[in-house]
Amino acid sequence: MARALTSDELPIFDSLKQELGLGQAPFDRADAYYDGLQRLEQLGLAIPPELARFTVIVNWPRVVVDSIADRLDVKGFRLAGTDVGDAELWRLWQANGMDESDLMGRLDYLIYGRTYKCIGANEADPKTPLMTVESPRQMITRRDARTGRVTEALRLYDVENGVARKATWYRLNETLWIDLDGTAEVTDTDGHGMDCVPVVPTFRRRRTTIPAGRTLQGTSAMEDVIPIADAAARNISNAQLGQETHAVPQRAVLGASKGDFVDQQGKQLTVWETYFGAVWALQNKDAKIDQFDASDMKNFETMMDLYARLASGVSGLPPNYFGLAADDAASADAIRSRESRLVKIAERDQVALGNSDEEALRIAMRVRDGSWSEDLVGMETLWYDAGTPTTAARADATVKLFTATDGAGRSLLPREMAMEELGWSPAKITRALELLEREERDPYLAAMTEKDRAVGAAGASAGGA
Repeated sequence: MARALTSDELPIFDSLKQELGLGQAPFDRADAYYDGLQRLEQLGLAIPPELARFTVIVNWPRVVVDSIADRLDVKGFRLAGTDVGDAELWRLWQANGMDESDLMGRLDYLIYGRTYKCIGANEADPKTPLMTVESPRQMITRRDARTGRVTEALRLYDVENGVARKATWYRLNETLWIDLDGTAEVTDTDGHGMDCVPVVPTFRRRRTTIPAGRTLQGTSAMEDVIPIADAAARNISNAQLGQETHAVPQRAVLGASKGDFVDQQGKQLTVWETYFGAVWALQNKDAKIDQFDASDMKNFETMMDLYARLASGVSGLPPNYFGLAADDAASADAIRSRESRLVKIAERDQVALGNSDEEALRIAMRVRDGSWSEDLVGMETLWYDAGTPTTAARADATVKLFTATDGAGRSLLPREMAMEELGWSPAKITRALELLEREERDPYLAAMTEKDRAVGAAGASAGGA
């Protein structure tokens, strides 16, 4: 039966709703810059309003976000005291489509500076609790000042004409579904009694307090590069206008009249035809034609290079990500050196995102089992190496580690761990180990393997000699 919010509930609900509303303007700005739809502000001196169509947007904010997101790939979850990923946790992750949904969550995290995961019971399959990624535009959380735990979370959705018609209010021991048409009415409740809000927020570069001038926690990955991207856009827009007005040599005609610019039938020529044709073939002997030198556009290129270097400095991305040629040779060591800051930035983000993934899975297992498991306390999120974002680079690095040996001739990287580094699923690793064990039991295959090893060892000895 529907009921109105109580006098104790209403102030909390309204304050959460108001706090979420304060974030919409910064989110609008972040969306515009990521999508390249921002309005470029001008001084009003270089480009008049009627020439706004010459504006060119330099979408470096998207370059920054996508470059970091490309290095944030989860490959599994491992429990404390184990050496390989946990198959059940990975099944739960994949059953909820988190392979794809988490990509959207990471984009929100980098664009808005925050992302949210919600966990709930699954009536259709109680063994697989629901886990979803929610937009920061629709969700807000509140923490206890002493414990740091999330104590309230509100999600507003079913938006029509900019107004949310429904809400879900997550509390420590219950979840309320609220209809916002007219007065706020609670239409359903779930008294889960978990003493835990089933919502996990993640903030990028979270601070101990919200800095002055900000309304929300979390910092967008685009924040520092936005003003530089605006300056670069103004520069290239001015260059675009300069191409139309100064790059082509200007011409002057003295002593000619309007009647000199007509065709054979006596019709007036267009400005275009006059500029590129008739002006060079005047019959008026008193007319004088002159041409000025074209403007040098080099200053625009110089400024563009400067802005690209500034964007590289504040974002941590290599200069070539912004269109600059590298100063050093394109060797593997040089590339690693240029990308060292980008890799470290991605690794810092892996810490924040990994912690929230682990907490979300702990809550999901609590929803499924009805109790908290001590085995999940030391859970660890497994990430692909941020320094090897492609499959080929990852495989090359893994092979080098696996073939490297210690003084006793043993591989530095165990075989099963090498498979894990390649990103194979627990099921695939189990299957591969079974096949390898079968090959080792086969006398013929075992002999061939031993022969290959002997040949390889002999080659290595010869190379060393």
